[in-house]
Amino acid sequence: MNKHELAKKLETKKGFKMSTIMGLDGFVDEIIHLVDKRPDFEHFTRIETIAAFGERISRAAGLSTNVELVPMQVKLGGNGPIMANALLEAGFDLVYIGAVGKSEIHPVFQPMAKRAKAVYGICDPGHTDAIEFSDGKIMMGKYAFLNEMTWDVMKKAMGGAEGIAKMLDESELFGMENWTMIPYMSDIWEGIIAEVFPLLKPREVKPLAFFDLADPEKRTKEDIFRAMKIIGRFEEKFRAVLGLNEKELYEIAEVLDVPVNESDAAEVKMQKTVEAVYEKLGIYCLVVHPVRSACCCIGGEYAYVDGPYCAKPILTTGAGDNFNAGFCLGQALGMSPLESLTMGVSTSGFYVRNARSPMFEELIGFIDKWAAGNVD
Repeated sequence: MNKHELAKKLETKKGFKMSTIMGLDGFVDEIIHLVDKRPDFEHFTRIETIAAFGERISRAAGLSTNVELVPMQVKLGGNGPIMANALLEAGFDLVYIGAVGKSEIHPVFQPMAKRAKAVYGICDPGHTDAIEFSDGKIMMGKYAFLNEMTWDVMKKAMGGAEGIAKMLDESELFGMENWTMIPYMSDIWEGIIAEVFPLLKPREVKPLAFFDLADPEKRTKEDIFRAMKIIGRFEEKFRAVLGLNEKELYEIAEVLDVPVNESDAAEVKMQKTVEAVYEKLGIYCLVVHPVRSACCCIGGEYAYVDGPYCAKPILTTGAGDNFNAGFCLGQALGMSPLESLTMGVSTSGFYVRNARSPMFEELIGFIDKWAAGNVD
C-alpha cells in the first residue's frame, strides 16, 4: 500500500465531524522505572528488561531484596480513557462514561473532561503502577472501585436506557473497554442489548462498536466464552470490532477451541489463528496488534501490515489503545482494512516516540515521514 497516497487521502478528510461514546474504565497510571545501579543520588541506570527484573527477583528467593521505584510520570490511564483521549486528539466529539471520579472528576482526567462533549463519572478510578522496560511492561493495579460499576448505576447516571439510546443514535463509534477488570461488564453489555437496542433508530450504515478485553488471563474460560457470545450479539445494531494483542489472540483461540499449529512460522500461525477465531466469533472485524505489526479480518478477508517499529520508545503504556484509536478512526472514515491498519500502527508509532497521541494533521505527517523513510 502506498503510504503517500494514504496521507493525501486523509488530507481530504480534515475537519471531519464524528462523535464517539467511550467507557468504562479509568485509572490513575503511575509510570515507573526500576533502579539497577546508582552512581549518585541524582542519577541511575534502570533495570532494562523484564527478564533482568525476573532474575533479580529470583535471586531473592528464600532471602529478601530491595527494589527502588522511580515515578517518571502520573497520567490518565485505562484502556477507555487512553483510547478516548487519542480519538479526542484526532478530532472526534467525545462522551466518556466510566471510572473517572464519583463525586467529582479526578484531576488526571480534567484536561480530557474540559475538551469532551460530556463526561459521566460512575465511580472512582483504579490505580496502576506501570513498570516499564525496554521490552515490555508490568501493570500492577488496585481495582476495588470498579466493583461499583453496574448496569443499574450506569443507567441512573445517564438518564436511563432512553438517555443512553439518544447518545448512541448520535455516535459513529461506541466502545466499552476493559472487560477483564470490570466485574459486571458482561451484565452491562446484556443490559444494553435488552433495554437500549429496542430504542435505537434504524441507520443506513451501522455504527462501530469496539471491544477490548484487556488481558483476560485471570478470568475463567466460562466467563470469556460468555463475553465472546455477547459481543457477537452486538452485530444486531453495530459493526462489532474486537481488538486483541498477540497474547490475547491465543488465549481466545484456546477458549473457542481453535487449534494452533506451533510448528507453523510465526506469521503463518497468526494468520491461520486470526482467520479461525474470526469465523468462530461471527463479527464484523477481528483486529490484532503484535508489537511490530498488525492484522485484521473484515468480510472474511485477511490484511496485514508491518509497523514503524521503535527500538527505544519514550512511553509504551497505552500504545495498544492508540493503535485501536487509529484503526477505528480509519474504519469510521471509510478507509480500507489495510489503510485502517496503517493508521493504527502510525498512531501508536507516533505515541511511543512522543509520549502523547497525535492530532489528525500530525498523524498525516507521520504517515508521510514513514513513507519517505524518515521515521527513526
